[in-house]
Amino acid sequence: MSLLRRIEQGTGQQPAGGGTPQAPQPNKEPAPPAGGGDSSRLSSLQARRVSAPAGAPQSGSYFDLKTRVQNKLLGEMDPSTDVTKTEEVKRTIQGLFEQILAEENIVLSRPERTRLFEQITAEILGFGPLQTLLEDETITEIMVNGPKNIYIERKGKVHRVPITFESNDHVMRIIERIVAPLGRRIDESSPYVDARLPDGSRVNAVIPPISLVGPVLTIRKFSKNPISVDQMVQFESITNEAVQFLKACVEARLNIVISGGTGSGKTTLLNVLSGFIPDDERIITIENAAELQLRQEHVVTLESRPPNIEGRGEITIRDLVINALRMRPERIIVGECRGGETLDMLQAMNTGHDGSMTTAHANTPRDALSRIETMCLMAGMDLPIRAIREQVSSAVDIICQQQRMRDGSRKVTYITEISGMEGDVITMTDIFTFEQTGTDGGKVKGRLRATGLRPKFMTKIEDAGIHLPPAIFGIGNRR
Repeated sequence: MSLLRRIEQGTGQQPAGGGTPQAPQPNKEPAPPAGGGDSSRLSSLQARRVSAPAGAPQSGSYFDLKTRVQNKLLGEMDPSTDVTKTEEVKRTIQGLFEQILAEENIVLSRPERTRLFEQITAEILGFGPLQTLLEDETITEIMVNGPKNIYIERKGKVHRVPITFESNDHVMRIIERIVAPLGRRIDESSPYVDARLPDGSRVNAVIPPISLVGPVLTIRKFSKNPISVDQMVQFESITNEAVQFLKACVEARLNIVISGGTGSGKTTLLNVLSGFIPDDERIITIENAAELQLRQEHVVTLESRPPNIEGRGEITIRDLVINALRMRPERIIVGECRGGETLDMLQAMNTGHDGSMTTAHANTPRDALSRIETMCLMAGMDLPIRAIREQVSSAVDIICQQQRMRDGSRKVTYITEISGMEGDVITMTDIFTFEQTGTDGGKVKGRLRATGLRPKFMTKIEDAGIHLPPAIFGIGNRR
């Protein structure tokens, strides 16, 4: 029986009888378990073959050709193929691809053939139309607003790109491919989900009936090579003096909160600061979707879990913070405090887990304190405001404010010490502040400057054997 005949039977009607083994039948393929093995991932792809429009002619448009070749490839591939072995599978796909084109006498130019092969390979091994965007290191964010509207962020600016999905179902297949290996689900009963890509990039998906424009997918990309301190200085996000000061604070085990608006670069700065933690310390990271890329050897990564389809089994950030205290941590890093776990984080900072770090959404250091108070109240403990403020002033040493400027650049705008309490008010001292001097061609100009004040916790830094020159704080400098 010819290859074409076998594949058509595998993708169409039920076989008439025995004989040559058939490709897996879509209506007989069981649903693969979430987070299953590689063979179940391929079986899932085969079960979800792209359906060409009803009645589409065999010699139809480019889309119909791509659909036919792609379905035949999926039908011909062995379900036990390990799709994680990308190069090996790519060679298998290349051979089958050429064979199918020859069987059907399909004549394509070399650019057309290359384009068709790359698109089909992206559908089988990658994330479809998004694959080229994910591989472009200049893109920092991808926004899919339904199948026909895709936007990207590049250098802080948002642009629309001439790339589309075939349909809402096509977008849904890509979303399912992202969330299924993580054991998460998205459907009408749970129409939004947070997830991550294998490289740690943050993913959020929202589908109908909540979204009225079709499936919406937002990907916050992480660089394959995390941004280094030198790069942040080169991008003028921070100065060498401020880096030297923050490095000393981390090594001296001061507690740091990084605050900022959405997309201001809080997680990036947290990654950079965590790189200053000595290699001989036990670090426990707690996140909703694991994003931090710590380079130390002794790191334990914990990730929260949403409820299952019966509404059970949820593991919250607060549960993980409480549990982390029993794991003999030397440093606790919470990717983001957004609820009652903030109170547990403050208690951890106050009970021997010095040097812990977290992030919070806020526009200024003072706003960050107000938000921390509000999140502590979300823990359900009927605590007086003064008691919460005393906890905050005792636990937090520094607030590092990150801001996304009008030109799209990210800059550290404040490094502020929490210096104590005066009455019922937490007192703060700015150690570094960003001074904007103007704009040049739309680009924000300015510099993070020392205020000339030394923080009260300098004794902690000196006790750790670290001595910072007075010039770092602007003392003795003539500017």
